[in-house]
Amino acid sequence: MYNRPETTLFMIESLDGKINSGNSDALDVDRDWKTIDGVKQGLKQYYDLEQETDLYSLNSGRVMAKIGVNERTDEPNKTICSFIIIDRKPHLNENGVGFLCKWVNKLFLVTDNKDHPAFNLKEKYDNLVIIYYDEINLTTLMEDLYDKYNVDKITIQTGGTLNCEFLRSGLIDRVNIVIAPLLVGGADTSTLIDGKAISTVEELGKLKALQLEDCVVLKNSYVQLKYKVLN
Repeated sequence: MYNRPETTLFMIESLDGKINSGNSDALDVDRDWKTIDGVKQGLKQYYDLEQETDLYSLNSGRVMAKIGVNERTDEPNKTICSFIIIDRKPHLNENGVGFLCKWVNKLFLVTDNKDHPAFNLKEKYDNLVIIYYDEINLTTLMEDLYDKYNVDKITIQTGGTLNCEFLRSGLIDRVNIVIAPLLVGGADTSTLIDGKAISTVEELGKLKALQLEDCVVLKNSYVQLKYKVLN
């Protein structure tokens, strides 16, 4: 069907589309929402559904750093899932990359930073694959993952800005969203799709229509929505 992997954007959001509790990296859905009465009771359903996603999960170095992998010193339980991490800045340090290598089946570290600390670990971890570009092009990355590494299906779970890059590039095939019974608000709180807004009628082609495939009413006022993206 494609010369790239099939992709599904899978995330949890509030009813008003927010994927964080506020506009600070000090705030975090995984940590914050389990403390809110009326939300915490049904939150486990999202994590259970997450276990059913693809064996390849794509995320960003920023998100990985935010959940604390750079500071982890414990031995994680090995997962069968492989991670594809886009890390331009970089946000990950050597400890974070090492922790991810010990955690996941295979770590694909994608960067355009020649000095990324992952390069110091190439000989240490045989499940570390560094994909380097002078400039990251998401379409090229997806084609390379398919052609060179036999990656056929990917679950995307990045932040709103990177989600937008994938959407605008026509690289999201399906959307699988769990809606929590919560209103967050805040004009500068991250949403499912952030990034640069369109500003002219001529850009309307960048918007992506959706076809509803399933709507599941979960427990504790949660809802799961599944869409096909009409690229």
